[in-house]
Amino acid sequence: MPVIKKNVSLKPYNTFGVDVSASYFVKANTLEKILYAINFASYNQLPIFIIGGGSNMLLTKNLNGVMVNPFIQGLTLTEETDSNAIVKVGAGMTWDALVNIAVDHGWGGIENLSNIPGSVGAAPIQNIGAYGVEAKDAIFKVEAIEIKTRKSLEFSNSECRFGYRDSIFKQELRGKVIVTHVWFKLSKKPEYQLAYGNLKEEVEKLGGVSLKNIRQAVINIRSAKLPDPAVIGNAGSFFKNPVVEDVLFQKIQQDYPDVPHFSVSESHVKIPAGWLIEQCGWKGKRVGSCGVHDKQALVLVNYGGATGEEILTLARSIQQSVYDRFHINLDMEVNIC
Repeated sequence: MPVIKKNVSLKPYNTFGVDVSASYFVKANTLEKILYAINFASYNQLPIFIIGGGSNMLLTKNLNGVMVNPFIQGLTLTEETDSNAIVKVGAGMTWDALVNIAVDHGWGGIENLSNIPGSVGAAPIQNIGAYGVEAKDAIFKVEAIEIKTRKSLEFSNSECRFGYRDSIFKQELRGKVIVTHVWFKLSKKPEYQLAYGNLKEEVEKLGGVSLKNIRQAVINIRSAKLPDPAVIGNAGSFFKNPVVEDVLFQKIQQDYPDVPHFSVSESHVKIPAGWLIEQCGWKGKRVGSCGVHDKQALVLVNYGGATGEEILTLARSIQQSVYDRFHINLDMEVNIC
């Protein structure tokens, strides 16, 4: 049975480096250990909290309950054809380790998602995405344990109800299931996605299009503009890029002719949240022990010693200033706990 630790600091388990604690903490690397943790929480009438790599979470308070860290490892090739490889991956595997394995095997589909921190189990919850690709494009199905019934469940891609940085696991099933395995359908004849940003240009610098060059290009780009959580606390992109009605976009464009944008339909346009934040003067601004990164305004950082509440207050101030100037509500991509 797993060791259930008392009063554990969660500072090493969240990339913001916020120092809060959980009453009980369980690192569970098997289904049996996850079930044991669930039963322990039920017997003691305590709530269950779930943390993976902690790379998309802002902890704002001490948690009186059982924090479960699903740490199931392993990758199994379950099916292979001339065109595809289907792999079953433990939720506790580091996401970038999976991407590296896929690229080494010539399996395409997630190379654009290189260098994203966190665990595999978080990928379907958040529907992580970067450089024109989202996890939903490669996810075949998801396995989870329902906390209330202890039953093992399977969700097909469509049943996951993926949206922009969203899924059923962030909505109806939030806090109700623990993801244990994720199955991916990867391509042995990949269609490369290079249209986003300067990815194509960076790939050409590395010698041309290949899975390995795309992976390295993404790593190079991300490393150049995003802070390393091991050096300065952050959770990557803090806000979602807002999608606005074309009428509002045209009003903004009158005052800002060079506003970057991406058409998502005949009536709606996506505007980079980082650009909006920068126009409001937040880029590089420090407030106490936290602030906005000087190279990417979409990233909030903990310079050391900031509380989750301080970072949340900063985020809300940014939201308010963007609304005051552009009449756009910025949604947080990071989960607040």
